[in-house]
Amino acid sequence: MDPLAAAIEPLIPGLRRYARSWLRDRAMADDVVQDCLERAVGRWRQRRGVEVRPWVYTILHNLLVDHQRQHNRRGTAVPLHLVDDAALGRPADQDTGLHHRDLLHALDALPEEQRTVLLLVSVEGLPYAEVAAVVGVPLGTVMSRISRGRDRLATLLREGERPRLRSVQ
Repeated sequence: MDPLAAAIEPLIPGLRRYARSWLRDRAMADDVVQDCLERAVGRWRQRRGVEVRPWVYTILHNLLVDHQRQHNRRGTAVPLHLVDDAALGRPADQDTGLHHRDLLHALDALPEEQRTVLLLVSVEGLPYAEVAAVVGVPLGTVMSRISRGRDRLATLLREGERPRLRSVQ
């Protein structure tokens, strides 16, 4: 028997187990093992005295990592006729952008003291007591400003929903 075949052939069952446990797909694992064996045979002379088993498993491991990266980039392939039509569409995101713009305009329209406490509580997640320390006002004042700010913000956002008609003269 050829020394190359004698060195590699006993490793094949273990290579297949490793690839199958990694990929969880028998056919794909066999393909990757085949690629591994082709590389091992093609680069046999480049081995330079390294032990065969760790060298071949390193080749397989690197191929598996490459395969996983490709799979992550490409995603899972599904035949088009099996995909639900609803999954092919994507909801429009213009509405979200418009709501975001309206919210920013409404925040800009708030008085500075209301906007400050609302942003510290809602965006930064600070507790009311810390907001009071940051702004330098009593806790009751922070709570009052937040309440008035939320009410004013809701009013401004509701007003933004009404169609504004211009008169043309």
